[in-house]
Amino acid sequence: MPERSISVWGLALTLLLGGCSNLPLPFDPRMFDSLGYQIAELFEGEEKEIIDEAELEALNALDEIPLLWKTRIGDSDMASFLVAFENDAVYVADEDGQLTRLDPLTGEKVWEIKTKNPFSAGVGAGEGMVLVGSSKGEVFAFNESGHTLWKSQVSSEILSPPQIKENMVVVRTTDGRVYGLDALDGKRKWFFQGATPALTVRSSAGVAITQGAVFAGFAGGKLVGMSLFTGNVGWEAVVSQPRGVTELERMTDITSSPAIDDRLICAVAYQGRVACFQIIDGTQIWARESSSSEGLAMDSDYVYVSEEKGVLAAYDKRSGAGMWKQVKLGSKNLTAPLVTSQYVVIGDDKGYVNILRNYDGVVLARAATDGSAILSRPQRIPEGFVVQSAEGGVFAFSTQF
Repeated sequence: MPERSISVWGLALTLLLGGCSNLPLPFDPRMFDSLGYQIAELFEGEEKEIIDEAELEALNALDEIPLLWKTRIGDSDMASFLVAFENDAVYVADEDGQLTRLDPLTGEKVWEIKTKNPFSAGVGAGEGMVLVGSSKGEVFAFNESGHTLWKSQVSSEILSPPQIKENMVVVRTTDGRVYGLDALDGKRKWFFQGATPALTVRSSAGVAITQGAVFAGFAGGKLVGMSLFTGNVGWEAVVSQPRGVTELERMTDITSSPAIDDRLICAVAYQGRVACFQIIDGTQIWARESSSSEGLAMDSDYVYVSEEKGVLAAYDKRSGAGMWKQVKLGSKNLTAPLVTSQYVVIGDDKGYVNILRNYDGVVLARAATDGSAILSRPQRIPEGFVVQSAEGGVFAFSTQF
């Protein structure tokens, strides 16, 4: 990510707009995302990132992750798009309103749609549907052949991919709402209003869906479980509580999606904690001090957290005990991790991807993309994983090396 500077007034305005999502058009709140800051950078002012030369030399000496294929779509100056893989197809989107289906083995374009609607979130895919969102609160649904199914309107900007499960499309907006839409026609079935403090950070936090329930983290450190079909709240839990004297010190938002399995749900807050709960009733299993704006993932043994200042940490899934931390990844800004087989895959703001061993955090291999930031979690595909860069590069890599 290129170096940027920001005034104190610009910082305050960016933060405050996190709680002001209903501003009238033609005002477009996406313009403030162009500042391109990770949350950690917001509080570091103009401090320049310095990476130790020995650290870079060690990373450059690693095996190179094999490239399977690459292609290109439009740039993403403001939005962070997630690549989707569903039913033997890769889907990517960009801010110009283009949605593209790719062959996961070759990267060849199967089809592409050029709409007149700039996208701000995507891609969600499942149950024969492909979903994207816009900064104007529009949800667009397509079938796997690229034909439009419906368009629906919600209250404000969408920054995380809409998701579909059991014929319900779930959409999260920047004004703290979660919507349940009928997958057949996009009509609203329910909505939930989350906490919206005056001071928040705009983020692409999404939701997790399992066992007929939707789980979402909110500003102020709360995690909520609600019915997928009615939006009724089943339980609420506290991941982290505000601490400190100033409003900035007390900000402890959950700015990423929870990680789930059949029994547990885990979430992490900025300037707060990482915690795991029983999925059935929200009972806390454990909690540890942690700070992350990007997110986490889990496997059968560990919870992996992309923490601030470029740290990837692993915690025991059952007890929360710290297992390992990797601090030498060549960047201070990491993506959320992807867990695949015995590896953990991570991207960064310099366009690199790294593969780590899951049980001890040793970095095994590394590869460059196009030099621009990778803004979202890598996505698993049959032969490896795929990432999308800010400059529109789509790169697929093998985990066989």
